[in-house]
Formats: sequence, C-alpha cells, structure tokens
Amino acid sequence: MRGPLGAVIGRYPSSDGVTQMGAIISHNRKCRDITVLFIFIAFWIAMIVNSSFGFNQGNPLRLTYGVDYKGNVCGDKHSDPNLSKLELRYWQNPNQVYQSGLKDSQFKLVDARTICLSECPIPSDDSLNWVCDYPDGDIRLSMKDWINRNYDYFEFLTPEMRNSSLQLQGPCYPVIFPSVNVYWSCQFIARPSNTSLKHWQQMGGVSINENIVIDKSIHKSINSRSAVLKRYMADMGKAWPVLIVCGGILPLFLSVIWLMLIRHFVAAMPWITVVLFNVLIISVTMFYYLKAGWIGNDAISPIIGEHDAYTNVFGREVTHLRAIAILMTFIMAVAILTSIAIVRRILMATSVLKVAAKVIGEVQALIIFPIVPYAILAVFYMFWISAALHLFSSGQIVQNNCNANCCTYDLVAKRVNCDRCCGYSIHYTPHIGVAILFHLFGCYWVTQFFTACSSTVIAGSIASYYWARGETSQEIPFLTVFSSMKRLMRYSLGSVALGSLIVSFVESIRFLLESIRRKIKVSDHWPDNWIGKAAYQSSRCFLRCIEWTIKSVNRNAYIMIAITGKSFFSASSIATELIMNNILKIGRLNVIGDVILFLGKLCVSLASALFAFLMLDTHKYSSAHNKISSPLLPVVVCWALGYIVATLFFAVVEMSIETIVLSFCQDSEEHQGLAQYAPPLLIETLGDHNEVQRLTQGPQ
Repeated sequence: MRGPLGAVIGRYPSSDGVTQMGAIISHNRKCRDITVLFIFIAFWIAMIVNSSFGFNQGNPLRLTYGVDYKGNVCGDKHSDPNLSKLELRYWQNPNQVYQSGLKDSQFKLVDARTICLSECPIPSDDSLNWVCDYPDGDIRLSMKDWINRNYDYFEFLTPEMRNSSLQLQGPCYPVIFPSVNVYWSCQFIARPSNTSLKHWQQMGGVSINENIVIDKSIHKSINSRSAVLKRYMADMGKAWPVLIVCGGILPLFLSVIWLMLIRHFVAAMPWITVVLFNVLIISVTMFYYLKAGWIGNDAISPIIGEHDAYTNVFGREVTHLRAIAILMTFIMAVAILTSIAIVRRILMATSVLKVAAKVIGEVQALIIFPIVPYAILAVFYMFWISAALHLFSSGQIVQNNCNANCCTYDLVAKRVNCDRCCGYSIHYTPHIGVAILFHLFGCYWVTQFFTACSSTVIAGSIASYYWARGETSQEIPFLTVFSSMKRLMRYSLGSVALGSLIVSFVESIRFLLESIRRKIKVSDHWPDNWIGKAAYQSSRCFLRCIEWTIKSVNRNAYIMIAITGKSFFSASSIATELIMNNILKIGRLNVIGDVILFLGKLCVSLASALFAFLMLDTHKYSSAHNKISSPLLPVVVCWALGYIVATLFFAVVEMSIETIVLSFCQDSEEHQGLAQYAPPLLIETLGDHNEVQRLTQGPQ
C-alpha cells in the first residue's frame, strides 16, 4: 500500500509545528535503476566509437559521385590526379555499355571504363570529338590543359596509340552518342551522331552498337535501389542549411509562440489549432502533388543543368513522391473528418487547457526550460547526421574481379594491358550494416531519453506547485524547475534511461518486423491464404497497441518518478493503479486535450515541412552544384525534427495537465474524495464544484 504524497511534496509541517516550504521531495530518495544508467553511458561510448569508424572510413562524396577507372571518387580533391572540378562520371567505351545491358552477358556495367569530367561531352556537328584518359606518360599535358582541350589529345598520339584507340582500347575514345547529366552521371541517349559515326568509320574504327540497350543499361544502374538510397543520404548533406532553419530554428520559434498564445489566448487556441492544422496539411499535400508532376509543370527532374527539351529521363524518386502524395491524400481526408468530429468537444478542451495556461503563468521558467534539452539534442543531431553520412559512405574501394575482355592502353607501360582492367566499386562488409542499425537505434534512444528527462523535470515542477496549494511565492517561478532538474540528475537518470530504452526496443522490433514483411512481400513466400494475412495484420496491430500503451504508461511513470523518486517499474505500478482507479476522471479530462496538443505538434511539424519545400524549391537546390535528387527525405527529416522540438515545448502543457490530474486524483483518494491540496487556481479555472464533478467523474 503506497503512502500519501501530500507529505512528500510542497508545504509540510516541521518538527516544531511550523509549516515550511522546502525541497521535502528530495527526502528519502536514492539513486534508482543505476544499472541501466551505466548501460546508457556504455552505449554512448559505443556510439562514439561507432561514429569514429564512420569518420575514419567514410567519404560522403561517394554518395553523390561515381568512381573512375583508377578507383578515384569524382570530385575528390585528394585523389591523384586532383578531381575537385571533375564531378561527372562518363563511360568512355560505348560497346562496353551496350554489352553490359544484354541479358545473357557476363560483363557488368561496373567494369566498364569510366572517367571523371566537368561536363557531359556531346558529338561534334562537323568532326569527331574524343575523350581521352587522364594525361600521363608521354602525353605532356597538365590536367588544366587537358580540361581546356575538352579532354582531347588524339592529335598527340603515336600510331600505336591511334590504332589502339580505333579498337576502343584507349587511350582515346570517340564521342558518338550525346549524353546528359543525370545525377552526376552522363547517361547516353540512343541517338548516335551520323556525322561522328561517318568519321569513325572512315578512320577504320571497329563497329559500334547503336541499340536502345545502351540507354537502358546506364539508366538501370542510376535508378538501382542502392543508388537511390545513396542519393537520398547525399541530399541530407546538401540540404543542411534547410535542416538547420526548418528543422531547428523555425520549430523553436513556432513552439515558443504557441506557448505564449496558449497562455494569453487559451479560449481561442483550440479553434486556431484545428483550422491551421487543416490548412497546413492541405498545403503540404499539394506540394507533394506539385513535385510529383500531377499539378503544374514543376515536377522534379533527374537531369542536372541545361538540356534538350525533348530529352525526358524518368527517375525512381518521382515514383516515391507519387506514393507519398497518395498517402498524404488519405491522411488529409482522415484529418479533416476527424477535425469535424471533434468540433463539439473543443469547449471541453478549452477548460482543460486553462489549467495548464494558469500554471505556466505562475511557473514562468517552464516556457524557457525546454531550450535546455533542445540545445542538447541540436548538438547531438548535428553530430549524428554527420556520422550517419560517413557511415553510409564507408567501405573500401576495391577493383572488381571480372573475366571479361576489357583490354586498355596503359600510358605509363606504353602497351595494351589486359590483366588489371576491371572497374572499381565500393565494397560494403556486413558489419557496416550492423553499425548503421546501431547508429539508428542510438538516435531513437537518445531522443526518447532527453524527451523523457524534459517531461520528468516539468512534472516535478508542476507537482511542487500543486502540492503547495498553488500559492505563489518568489520561489515558484524558477526554483521549482531548478530543484526538479537537480533531483532528476542526482537520483532518477537511470529510471528515465530504462523507460526510454523500453520504448526504443519495442519500436525497433516493430521496425524489424516491418522490414521482414517487405522482403517477404517481394519474394515468393508471402502468405496467400486469409489466415496468414490476418495473423500478420493482427501482429502489426498488436505491436502498435503495445507501443502506444508503453508510451502512455511511461509518461505517467515519469510523473510518479518526479513525485515519489521511485524506480521505473515501481513508479509505473503506482501510476497504473492510480489510472485504473480513476479511469473515468482521467479519460474524460485528458483525451480531448491530448488531441488538441497532438494537432498543435503537427501544426509546428507541418509548417516546418512546408517551409522546407519552399526553401528546396529555390535555384540553389533545384539546379547546378547543390541540386538535390528529391525533396522527400529533407522534408520528412524537417517534419520529424519539427515534431521533436514541438514535443519538447508542448510537454510543458501536456505534462502540466497530466501531472495536475494525477495529483488531483491522488489528493482525492487520500482525503475521501475531497482534494485538500487542489490550488484555488485549479478550482477557479474549472469553475464551481458541479463543473469539477462533471469533468472528472463522468456519467454516474
């Protein structure tokens, strides 16, 4: 049987009978769940070691640019030769590209000879252009001169070199097909230049295949799943100013504005939130339609820079945007219908939010406090995203082991070499995948941990205010927050780490099961009978219910941790018992308030996504050097960061309501249904005794 909480928090009679205000909440406390805290610290050390591996082995340039015939990454200024201005990958031998596209061919496109250029070459109208290897050996040209000559030094070749070039063995290769810059790779267009072909044939060059296969082979490589994933990750690096502005600064500003408005205009805020939410979700959905090409002429294009208006290249990113547009349409319809359904309940939400508004007005430091976890998470996310880019680009560039005939002329050895002429590719070992999963799990756990810490500090501050009967003093506005932070850091970090770990673990299991489902769905093992499908859908629903329940219990457990200083499981038990004994009170009072707060968080996150769309639609990100492949991932990340920031700040209102409600229920239980510590502020906000009974007791 748990003891009364009134003697634990707030004002209490001392031994001399004088009522005092002190930190009695810190009495009879000790460190809880210390083992989990040590695990969390060890996890942080492992995160640093894991990230250092990525920083040591990774190179984010690999996510955007290709590899040349020497194994250098295009655009890398540290390579030999210096490729800082040569960012485009170009396939020199058109016959190798054609051969790689044949169904029964053993030759792979990764083994075709590639070189890094500054722009995609096009055939000449009156002669034959050449793309030659990097100058070396007897070719006495600097890289600058080679670039200025449009990569052509065919006139300097010896007769032996010219004959080798006419056999498509280098060092110079003819430009027969026009090409266009598609995601920093020069994709051939299967329309060979008749003039160039005529000159090539007159010089005695070998036959060049002109089939459409030459187009499809490169297009298939550029649109592979791994290539698309790399481009999405590269978009994160290119759009880092957007992430800072729309994922950090903007949601911070909007969240503080929302808290200020809820304090001064509490009656109007539920209505404003519902209307603004519908406007924002419609706007974001329309932007997805716009970028998917279903509205207007502003669809994303995989082609970078100027190109022929008749050249059309389709990218997998457009398909992804269209899928998200359909999903957003469904979510938008559900959201609008839900908004209509809760209109009649908004008046009750106003009464609930008045409680939090009054408390925020008294404990003023609560508006400022979320900046502390916000700053910590901002630094962590900058480190985490940078480490993620390096982890995704880690691996070793190794030469492929191919058995195809790919002889090329070696300028240094002055002969045709058929031994080591295979292409290069980035080799990923299995432990890199494990490191990436560990990194993802770490992000989720750390986010949950600091969010839980923020909620616990807020709950401790509000509880101190409640059990002091809501009486104002010079200590209330700031001292309660600092005292609550001190108690958390001294006694309860282990309990918070345990609660956040449980949520992260359940979410990770759900993520893994979803990944397994997708792999099974594309294979032949997907269950065709209704029993298998029903079992799978039931398991998904069951996991989601468990996740929602754990998050709900955790939130109330953090309140009891702040109040009692118990361990996580003990606090969860107390909170669960208190909820079950007062299910009607808490249910009627909390649900509609939680819905409005949830819509408020979505307003902030959707506004962040909308502004991210607007920033990414500027020239900087839609063309030239910083062109992103798709706004999808940066917008989703800005939405997620906006939601996290909003959660930190909206927790002030959310935890205020729940802490006061739980304290009110406990107060009522301890005093035979009549709350003794309920502050006049609470009674004034909820109205007379009949209004309190109506909102807290439910139907008889």
